[in-house]
Amino acid sequence: MNQKSLHHAMPVPCHTQAQALPVGDGLAEDGPSFNAAERAAVYRAIALRRDMRHFAPSPPLPDDQLQRLLQAAHAAPSVGLMQPWRFMRLSSPEWRARLQPLVEAERQRTAVALGERDTEFLQLKVDGIRDCAELLAVVLAPDDGTVFGRLSQPRQMAWCSAACAVQNLWLAARAENLGMGWVSMFDPAALASALSLPAGAEPLGLLCLGPVPAFYDRPMLETTGWRQGRPLGDMLMASPPLPSLSPPPSPV
Repeated sequence: MNQKSLHHAMPVPCHTQAQALPVGDGLAEDGPSFNAAERAAVYRAIALRRDMRHFAPSPPLPDDQLQRLLQAAHAAPSVGLMQPWRFMRLSSPEWRARLQPLVEAERQRTAVALGERDTEFLQLKVDGIRDCAELLAVVLAPDDGTVFGRLSQPRQMAWCSAACAVQNLWLAARAENLGMGWVSMFDPAALASALSLPAGAEPLGLLCLGPVPAFYDRPMLETTGWRQGRPLGDMLMASPPLPSLSPPPSPV
């Protein structure tokens, strides 16, 4: 895959024509306002989204469903409308076998870095690469020179924009009753080489997508006792006092 194709194509075997995002029956599809049912559905999808690791055996997703999900991802906001996300479908058994050792190597390195929690960590399931219906890579495209909104933080704003696309995909998958897990355990250089990415492109994650036996009631790291989420109140910061301003000089 050359640099041009990475900038201008999402290499997945789905319909190439962009489609409008679906709107449920009986909902207020005309106009920008949400009715109560639509609003509740959005908040419910947000609340029930989980980072899934356990998947049910299933065939690949229908092309129209995968296209719908990717169209939701592609509707994400991006700084300066740079749209830096690229998606690559890697669902064949051969690709899964090629990528699993990269994840396992990083898993072992992570266990070493965790010290006395290594055994506890190794008992956790960290990916569903072998089990999920679809395996996608999300890739940050080479910088396209966008300046608007990212002059001082060019790379950070590209990362944030791509993460918005992943979150859109996550929520759309949950609305379709599909699970998704973002696998970040890999060496970026090794994965970039395996995917033959051009210079300047960067793999951000492997996305496991498909039906699941059941959705976790709470985040898996909470139910396994690895870590507990913190309440919103812990994340809110008080604004500091403004410095006193000197009075303007008197006119001469």
